[in-house]
Amino acid sequence: MRYYEDLEIGETARFGSYQVTREEVLAFARAYDPQPFHLSDEAAAQTHFGRLAASGWHTCAMTMAMLVEQMKAHPSAGRGAGGVDELRWIRPVYPGDTLRCETELLEKSLSDKRPEMGRTRSRMLVFNQHDEPVLTFIANALIARRATD
Repeated sequence: MRYYEDLEIGETARFGSYQVTREEVLAFARAYDPQPFHLSDEAAAQTHFGRLAASGWHTCAMTMAMLVEQMKAHPSAGRGAGGVDELRWIRPVYPGDTLRCETELLEKSLSDKRPEMGRTRSRMLVFNQHDEPVLTFIANALIARRATD
């Protein structure tokens, strides 16, 4: 288990592999982002996407799925998230793409209100199979400090 004290600014991690399927792109779009270019090749052909593209929100959800798998494999004393900053969809994600993640710890600080916790800010980059970035954001998280009884 990793705690606040174990984290080093600048540390990086590379993880994940997520196969984007046409069926999942369509199902997510129908349920959560039913814009025509997420539902139809014909509609997408009339846009800069050129073909059916995953919703940016779907890309965020796929990223979260990879992040949770990483957290299962490498447990930490995480206590939740404080949101994201600077969310950017850099390029489209298409059915057939394979996504992966890279993170870098940018900052860490002790909580003023909760002495048993610290705050972190990490840059998340998501890449496709061509090593092209498709998504980036700054994740704000809370993590427990090691008990000092």
